[in-house]
This record gives sequence, structure tokens and C-alpha cells, in this order.
Amino acid sequence: MNDKPGAGKGIGQSVRRKEDFRLLTGSGQYVTDLFLPSMAFAALVRSPHAHARIVSIDKSAAEEAPGVIAVFTGEEFLADGHQALNHGASLVGGADVVVRFNLETFVKAQPILPVDKVRYVGEPVVIVIAETQNAAKDGAELVEVDYEMLPAIAMATDALEPGAPLVWEENGSNLVVDVEVGDKAATEAAFARAAHRVRLQTWIQRVTGTPMEPRNAVAEYDSAANLYTLHAGTGSGVVREKADLSSALDVPPEQVRTLCGDMGGNFGTRNSFFPEYALLPWAARRIGRPIKWLGDRTESFLSDYQGRDLQVDAELALDADGNFLAVRGTNLSNVGGHTLSYVPLRKGLGIMSGMYRIPAVHFRGIAALTNTPPTTPYRSAGRPEAIYIIERLVDLACDEHGFDPVALRRRNMIPPEAMPYTNGVGITYDSGEYEKAMDAALALADWDNFPSRREESRSRGKLRGIGIGNYIEGAGGFPRERAEVTVDPKGRVELVLGTMNSGQGHETSFAQLLNTWLGVPFESVDYVAHDTARVSAGGGSHSGRSMRLASLVIGTATDEIIEKGKKIAGFVLEASPMDIEFHAGFFEIKGTDRRLGIFEVAQAAATRDDLPEELRGKLDGIGDQTVPVGAYPSGTHICEVEIDPDTGLVKIVAWSGIDDVGLAINPMILHGQTHGAAAQGIGQALLEACHYDRESGQLMSASFMDYAVPRADFLPSFNCKLVEVPATSHRYGIRPGGEGGTTPALGAVTNAVVDALSGLGVRHIEMPATPERVWRAIQAAKAG
Repeated sequence: MNDKPGAGKGIGQSVRRKEDFRLLTGSGQYVTDLFLPSMAFAALVRSPHAHARIVSIDKSAAEEAPGVIAVFTGEEFLADGHQALNHGASLVGGADVVVRFNLETFVKAQPILPVDKVRYVGEPVVIVIAETQNAAKDGAELVEVDYEMLPAIAMATDALEPGAPLVWEENGSNLVVDVEVGDKAATEAAFARAAHRVRLQTWIQRVTGTPMEPRNAVAEYDSAANLYTLHAGTGSGVVREKADLSSALDVPPEQVRTLCGDMGGNFGTRNSFFPEYALLPWAARRIGRPIKWLGDRTESFLSDYQGRDLQVDAELALDADGNFLAVRGTNLSNVGGHTLSYVPLRKGLGIMSGMYRIPAVHFRGIAALTNTPPTTPYRSAGRPEAIYIIERLVDLACDEHGFDPVALRRRNMIPPEAMPYTNGVGITYDSGEYEKAMDAALALADWDNFPSRREESRSRGKLRGIGIGNYIEGAGGFPRERAEVTVDPKGRVELVLGTMNSGQGHETSFAQLLNTWLGVPFESVDYVAHDTARVSAGGGSHSGRSMRLASLVIGTATDEIIEKGKKIAGFVLEASPMDIEFHAGFFEIKGTDRRLGIFEVAQAAATRDDLPEELRGKLDGIGDQTVPVGAYPSGTHICEVEIDPDTGLVKIVAWSGIDDVGLAINPMILHGQTHGAAAQGIGQALLEACHYDRESGQLMSASFMDYAVPRADFLPSFNCKLVEVPATSHRYGIRPGGEGGTTPALGAVTNAVVDALSGLGVRHIEMPATPERVWRAIQAAKAG
């Protein structure tokens, strides 16, 4: 493998994203931009109730409304022999923690359109097809659904109370997961001999992704080819979307084609399959016309899959010197009305000890059904929750027992010489220099001079605080990826890959790999990833898998191209392939100036009839790998806040971060990922919450008037740097880099807010730390 740079836009360089010009000048191609001949439009009738039996559905008035073509319920969908959505929720996966089961995990397929009862506000019940979008919406207003109201539950703790209403009666309770990790006996023994204990009971609230582009889809059916085609945004990749659609329609995969154009954001909430994506292709076949559905923002708030929602009771044990002895607790996940995914619970359980040497760990992981939308992996699934818990426990230990927050962390960090390190639940971290990253972040944040800044704020009547968030992630995701690289004699290189782009800059960073490894012009690379007519395998973008796995399979494909190219060049130049070396896009005879460019070799392969048969045709290579090994990016982020005690308003005045990405392919893109990820974490820490009425299950935050997200003027200027400690588990040393800002943010922000309020005696504040919540904490502390 040759890793030397090619034409100047290769690995390690901050190349501007080449897709940005297209997107910023209005040339992006989204589902909304797709118009097919004779296309009809769809609207959904959604449940206004969190929990109710469907007594009857009267669609007669809607069917007679102007422009309405058809009205369908779940009865018709099932009558055509189609299936519910089986999301495959599991607690077993890849390099994640191995769990011990206390009961059989409950998994239930999600109805496309329920026929018996609805289980959350916003669940689709009826689909209306019409000539125009407005006609479809008008028709939906005319559908009469008679509901029998049932008691609802929105909180996981309420769902586990005796006598709680059952979301799925056949399960006999709302408890769907009960597992354990770690060593209970060793943990109890460590707590028994501990000099100090601290405890945290908290709720990491539910949030939603709010991507710029709401969900939408276009579907068509070709009767001559017996082919269903779906155009829809997905983060899981078109190949997995094809498999889900094939399963839901109960048809062979070869009868399904899925495509995805440009996508206006994802953040994990688009990685699972939605009922609308099965409804539209089926309805297109029923009416014999293509159909478009355009979801609006209210529908997104009501029906998008959501994230987080974890209640935790955790304790940390320390000896008299501050050495961590054990950590234990219970994590309760609210999975909503359907069992989509247990990934956030599983991944969080694996890293509850963070980057610290904690000899004994024991956690119970449980999950409950409620009458809320299903939860699914949301950026860095499970890891921000875990890091928030351990980082808050560390600061609580400092507050309650007089330890210094930096010194205590330093004392307990896993040292480089302990790598590879297996934590208390069996996860093995491959490599890392955690203390070095923390020291770099402290210097970047000017930690030592914070006292003077605090005094300056105090002189203006403000409260200033600073907080650390040390983090490690256990990234994995769908383990298989495939790359097909073809060198075209006309000067183009085509890369077919199974990972999706929803803003990560794949068209740029993947081209940088090929620029370095094949020496081809950066601008010559054409990226194909969004059509199952071309893409046969791959897992999309999630869990930091895209660059980590893409680099491996692209590397294998370029190896094949170079090996084949040497043989072709040797034949053409009348030299042994052993005497041919490849460098910066040229195959040359060692020690001479005789050489052929890579596109000349591709031309020879395509046109020379005298070549050996196995060398004729395309100059291409394929990389197809299944990678079960996890990845462990890490780093330190430090947040500094200033609080107005009269209003409770929290202002982030400084943000410093160090992220270990192993090998930075494009530092500028990585910084952009860090900034965006930090913004998401800051949003959850200070602003965002999906608020459901505890008794009715009604969503009280169904618009941006009630669901606050951070704006540009709310955020600081991020002062972040990258470090590159090569990952020993990866051929090129690459670690994921897309989630680092989110993972430490919850802990860093909350620690900073509590530090600012510590002089008043405040020891903890729940998220989101809104002005009202902070103001009330100040008033309660003053009241004493």
C-alpha cells in the first residue's frame, strides 16, 4: 500500500467540501425536488390520542372529497399480505458489552397502520391519496375515527408501577428489558470498604433531531417490471432501507429499489425505517401512480423517532485518597410505544466507567414501554448519557469530599501503558493517551487563570463556572461495508460505496483517500452511494462508522487496482511486474524514467487485445469487509459559563476541546463535525426537551415555539484542536470523529453550571438548565 500524497488534496489537508457549492447554490436534489409524471400526493391521519382503541374508521366523506383518489387503512394493507415493521431490536451486537439477561427481551413488530389501538400521539392511522397535496390534507380532515380512550403513561418510571396501563397487553407488563453487566459481588465488596460514596439520581431527558429537512418520500411501482421504487432520506443506507421495505411488503429484495438524494440532516433519528416508507410504495401499486408525501414540521415533532430519555440512579465509591473503587447503578430506558432499538441502552452500559480505572462495575439495564413515540439511536447513542453520569459523579465527589476536579481525574485515568485496557464490563479499549488530551484541553481553556475570570464576573454581579467533560466512546455500528472503485480511461474515478452522506462531507473526504492512494486528481472522483441499482452492500452513516469502515474497504479496493495495474504496466512496458512500482498516480520501472499514468493503464486494460485475458476490461477493485471490532475515540471538552443570578440565564463564554481522531483525513471537516456535535449537546444541556404531559401523553412541545434549539448567537466560538494517537485496531489508525462534541457536552455544561452555583450551595441541577430552572435553584439555595 502506498500512502504518499498524490496531487495535493490528500489525507491530512483541510480541503473545502466540493459538495458545498452545489448545495449552497440551490442545486441540491432532495426528495421535495422530485416530480414524476402523473404523481399523486399523500397525507396521513394521525392519532390525536396517546392511548386508545380504534373502534371504527369512516372514510366515506373523504373518499367523495374533490381530488381524492383513495383512502386506505391498515385493514387493506394487511389484506394485501404485507407485514409489520420488524426493527430487530437486540441487546447483542458487535463489540458491545455482553449482558446477562434477567428476563426474555420483548420485541414486537411495529404496525404500518394499526388496526386495534394507537400507542402514541402522532401514530399514523389512515393514508389519503389525492391529486394535490392540499386535496390530500383536506381529505384527511374528513376521515372520522372513533376512538375509545385508554389510560396513558409517558414516563418510564410510571410504566413500571404496579397496575400501570399496558402498552402491549401480550407482554403482561411494560418491562421489556432487564439485564446486568459487570461483577455485582466485587462491586458490593468495594462499596463496603469505601471511605467515600457519592450518588446521583437524574433523568437525561428526551430530545428529537429536528433536521432542517422534515421527512418526506416519493414512491412508484412499475407493473411491467414488478418493481417497487422508494425515494427517501435515510442514514442507515439504501441497502438496509431496501431490506426493510422488502420485509414490510413481504416481497423478494429484487422487486425493490431504494434511492436517496441529498438529505437535509439526520442525527440518527432517520436511521430506522418509518411506516410511511412502506405505505407509499404499496399505495402506489394500488392506485397505479407515483405518490409523494411531504411531512411538515409538526408531523416531525409528533412522529419522528426520538432520542435519549434515560433515568439513572448511580453511585461512585472512592477510598480516602480518591482512588475510584467501584461504580454501580440502574439505567432505565424509555423506548416508547414500539420496540425499535435497544442500542442506546446497550452502548451506554458498556462505558459507564468512562476513561477511568474503576476495578469493579455493576449496572442493571432495564427498558420500559410508554405511550410516546419510539426512541432510537440519536447522535452518539447511549454514550453522552454514560459520560454525563460518570463526569457528574466525579464532580460530586469533589464537591462533597474536597477533591480537586483535575487532580481527581488525573489520579484515576487509564494510563497509556495499560493499553489495551479491559474495563469492568468487558469492553477493551485499544489505545489512547487520555491524560495528555486533558492537559492539552486545560491549556487551551487557560484553566489556571480561571479564578481571575471568576472574580471579574463577580465584580459585575455575575456567577462564573467551569466544567470538564472527559469522554470515551464505544463506536461500532453495522459491521459490513463495501467499496467498488473503477478507474475510467477518460480521467474519472468512480467510487461506489454503501455509506450515506447527510452532511458529513463524504464526497470530499473519500476523494482525498483516492487522491492520496491512487494519485488521481481530487476533482476526478465521482461518488455513488444513493441507489441500490448500483450499491449492493453497506450500512450507512451512524455510530462513527463511515470513514472508519470506508477507509478500510477503499484501501482494499485500491490495493487491488495497484496490483492489477502493475501487471498491466509490466506487460505494456515489457518489464516484470516485480520491477514496477507505483507512486503518485504513475506505474514506473524502478530506476528508470519509463512510466505509465494510471489512466493510461486503464486505457490499456480497456483496449489492448494482446493483454492476458484476466487483465482485460476495467481497471477496478473491490473491498468488502465485515468489521466486528469497535472503535474508541476520546478527548476532553471544557465549558465555561456565566450566569445572571437575577434571571437564571446561562451564557457559554468559552468552549475548548481536544479530540483524538487517530488520523485526521480532513481536519476542517472534523472541526465542523465537532462544532455541530457540541451544539447538539449544548442544546440538550440548556434548552431542548420533548415534554409530554405525564397523564395524557400529549406532546406539549410540538413546535419551535416550545422546543428551543440553540441558535448561532447562543453558541460560543469553539476553540478545538485534534490530536492523532493512531488506533491500534485500525489499519490506518483512524478513529471516528463525528460525535466527539456531543458525548462530553452534557457533563461539561452541567458541571460548569453547577460550579457557577456552588458558592450558593447548589450541588446539582437537572437538564435542561433553562433560565427558569437555574433561577429556581438560586432562589431555593438562598432560602436555605
